[in-house]
Amino acid sequence: MTYFYLCGMQIFDNNKSEKTPISNIGEFGLIDELKKNIDISNSQTVKGIGDDAAVIKLDDKNLQTISKDLLIEGIHFDLSYTPLKHLGYKSVVVSISDIYSMNAKPEYILVGIALSNRFTVEAVKEIYEGINLACKKYDIDFIGGDTTSSTSGLMISVTSIGKVKNKEIVYRSGAKKNDLVVASGDFGAAFLGLQILKREKQIFIDNPKVQPDLSGHDYILQRQLKPEAALKYIKILHELKIKPTAMIDVSDGLSSEIIHIAKNSKVGINVYEEKIPIDHTVMNIASELNLNPIFCALNGGEDYELLFTINQKEYKKIEKDPDFTILGHVTEKSEGINFVTADGNSHPLDAKGWDSYSEK
Repeated sequence: MTYFYLCGMQIFDNNKSEKTPISNIGEFGLIDELKKNIDISNSQTVKGIGDDAAVIKLDDKNLQTISKDLLIEGIHFDLSYTPLKHLGYKSVVVSISDIYSMNAKPEYILVGIALSNRFTVEAVKEIYEGINLACKKYDIDFIGGDTTSSTSGLMISVTSIGKVKNKEIVYRSGAKKNDLVVASGDFGAAFLGLQILKREKQIFIDNPKVQPDLSGHDYILQRQLKPEAALKYIKILHELKIKPTAMIDVSDGLSSEIIHIAKNSKVGINVYEEKIPIDHTVMNIASELNLNPIFCALNGGEDYELLFTINQKEYKKIEKDPDFTILGHVTEKSEGINFVTADGNSHPLDAKGWDSYSEK
């Protein structure tokens, strides 16, 4: 018989069935398990768990979007190479990226922070300086939060609150057969920035006399340490009068997000290797590190680009726009989610992107 203590009381666990490690099902499998027992009872709740943000009805014309992100030292960032101001800035971008992917505008944030006693007042103020810079950049009000102590380093939690008109909201679940699959920007840079930082840290650990050499890596380091949310691309879509049929932000890897849209929309998707946008810098550094740039683009994560689907009638509007790339198209669910290589072979697309519960 096993037992544990809760609030001073001894609780017995008579369930002798084998326990399942979270790593067996991963982050998204865990979310699926947890939401099975969650019921929505408030009539104002339009969308709960299952998209980039929750959606609440404000009035007959407007919806509110709410998202939360949690960054943990040692899991999401390493302070040996992450400037505190950059970390504060990034913590905001990570959260509001989910709001933009709902086609909404972020308006407010709440920040919770837990700190161990190794942090000084000056260090904390540096984190909040980064938070304030992001708020100014994206026209967001920082309206409150919480602070507490921690026995295990630094944790930052950001809740973002946005607004969107009823008719403009975009979910993951609206993709239809024959829609085009489109992405903003390029992929793989943030992942390679992390690899360079890890490499230079290890070199320094092995030989403290050797100073880190980060020259020539400005682009990929900025994509990792100080990413930007997709405000630019949302504005362009609005100017072009394009409303995506489905949309998601690319935080956990392009492959994972493609699968999310396909499963939520109950469709199949074909994505083509030769269409995936990769910056020439990523190509060169991937070669230097003996990595496949396509793998980095599909599975690296933290790009914070937009992945969306549009009706084919919108094709002419984005055909020559350098900000967007058509990656593939939507098919019947029965055809599956496939990655078509440059030689024309088709393979089921695997989600090998970031998963905080995967065994390292």
